[in-house]
Amino acid sequence: MKILVPVKRVVDANVKVRVKPDKSGVDLANIKMAINPFDEIAVEEAVRLKEAGHAAEVVAVSCGVDACQDVLRTALAAGADRGILVRTDAQLQPLAVARLLAAIVRREIPQLVILGKQAIDDDCNQTGQMLAAMLGWPQATFASKVRVEGDRVTVARDIDGGIETVQLALPAVVTADLRLNEPRFVSLPNLMKSKKKRLDVVPAETLGADLSPRWTTLAVNPPPQRQPGVLVKDAAELVHRLRHEANVI
Repeated sequence: MKILVPVKRVVDANVKVRVKPDKSGVDLANIKMAINPFDEIAVEEAVRLKEAGHAAEVVAVSCGVDACQDVLRTALAAGADRGILVRTDAQLQPLAVARLLAAIVRREIPQLVILGKQAIDDDCNQTGQMLAAMLGWPQATFASKVRVEGDRVTVARDIDGGIETVQLALPAVVTADLRLNEPRFVSLPNLMKSKKKRLDVVPAETLGADLSPRWTTLAVNPPPQRQPGVLVKDAAELVHRLRHEANVI
């Protein structure tokens, strides 16, 4: 079985982002970028399925500029066998990414696509669902456990108030939630070895996908500044402030 794992290049989760002065977006100048954490979990799950004998090949794919090769190398260092960069300078929205991935799926013909449930930069949570719809494949989102048995995959999904377990016929699309696994540490030697693995660059225009944006960002604003805390001298003052200033009791 071949597993395809889409990975996205986003701002590192440990970086405090800055909004551009004109509020047109996030300032990415001199910012550390990294693989989307949910996609990192998806890579780990795909590699574990391969190590368990359920997959013969894990292919990582990313869409974007040349710099996206960095996250592909991270996926290769984590255990993916080869990478594909769908190269484009266009600003990609989820629908455009889903179209590009659908074109890659039709070329590669994997039996399973595992990707993060969402990217931490836009929190759209749309690409996996739209990809499954375009391919006409079953999908299981928010996966916290994945088990492959023959031509079917069983997925435990975190839902409100419990866990739902579903079974899908392969091929299928699965989106990874935070509790699916703990990604392995990518060592520097493995990162160096990943440079010897195959990485193909596919121009996006050769895939015939419509990449035109479907929405316009009007403004990006930073969160309101948090007010400093107040040290109270006793419980009576705390109750007074909560009742008369915060109006919460």
